[in-house]
Amino acid sequence: MISKRVIPCLDIKDGCVVKGVNFDSIAYAGDPVELAKKYYEDGADELVFLDISASIERRATMIDVVARIAKVIFIPLTVGGGIKSVSDIRALLSAGADKIALNTNAFLDPAMISRSSREFGSQCIVLAVDAKWNGKFYEVFIYGGKEGTKCDALEWIRKGAALGAGEILITSMDRDGTKKGFDTNLISKVCDSVNVPVIASGGASKPDDFLAAFDAGADGALAASIFHYGNYSVQDIKKYLNEKGVVVR
Repeated sequence: MISKRVIPCLDIKDGCVVKGVNFDSIAYAGDPVELAKKYYEDGADELVFLDISASIERRATMIDVVARIAKVIFIPLTVGGGIKSVSDIRALLSAGADKIALNTNAFLDPAMISRSSREFGSQCIVLAVDAKWNGKFYEVFIYGGKEGTKCDALEWIRKGAALGAGEILITSMDRDGTKKGFDTNLISKVCDSVNVPVIASGGASKPDDFLAAFDAGADGALAASIFHYGNYSVQDIKKYLNEKGVVVR
């Protein structure tokens, strides 16, 4: 049986880890290198680094911060935010990233997924999708959740996987930072739509939220607030999951 993954997320803005609610009300949460080292030592399976303002500010990802984090952790590091080209990906991989999360620029130029997966392998390319329920369907939002696209997230995810994305990172904008639990309906729909691993994001507040995400089909569950503010440790989550019979690393 494939182990489920518990993944802390570092949302980066102005070089600091931040956290918001519904992609707004951003607040300081800590130093990225210190938190990365803490989560690695606590048993995190992977770490996700998202430069959340890079796309809307039309700038490159903070590669220096990525390099500093990569020096203190020895688990897979996924990096996203402001990535526009194969050369951007190559630079981030050279700086220590293991996987690359493509969001806004992949939506604007879907062929970027194909180019990237051919160059580096599909296992390296993660399609990150920020989705919000609009009353009819889950809509894709880009530029850090600031701009709606009127595109059905499930259709986009299917297309992205067909183009070569080797993993999906699905974030519920409705649940982000609310501590109401993962959107299990969205997770199950995404998992039913593709045959690649799915990471769930948005809304975790307690251990059984992770169990619900895994029961809905997720291969990994990502969280920020509950780890940043000391509500639970990675080991707390893993201990609970083990007790519930979930295979974790």
